[in-house]
Amino acid sequence: MVHTVTLLTRDGCGSCVRVHGQLIPLCAGEGAVLEMVDVDLAADRELALEYGDRLPVVLVDGAEHSCWEVDDDELIATLAEPDRFSGWE
Repeated sequence: MVHTVTLLTRDGCGSCVRVHGQLIPLCAGEGAVLEMVDVDLAADRELALEYGDRLPVVLVDGAEHSCWEVDDDELIATLAEPDRFSGWE
């Protein structure tokens, strides 16, 4: 399965820029698709309400994986799984 990693960001967020740079090689190495979504410009206004005060947030296959910081080994392990990520249990 090809996983999709979505980075939720907003303009002017320095941490978002840092995490984006961190995600590029991780996603490329695992063959995952990397998307960026600015929560303030998204068609789904609920994104800004739900995640706006916790950015950056990383979603994997639409489920929240991490916020503020990304553990490289944890994300790589998630992306190596053959099944869709459905969040932490």
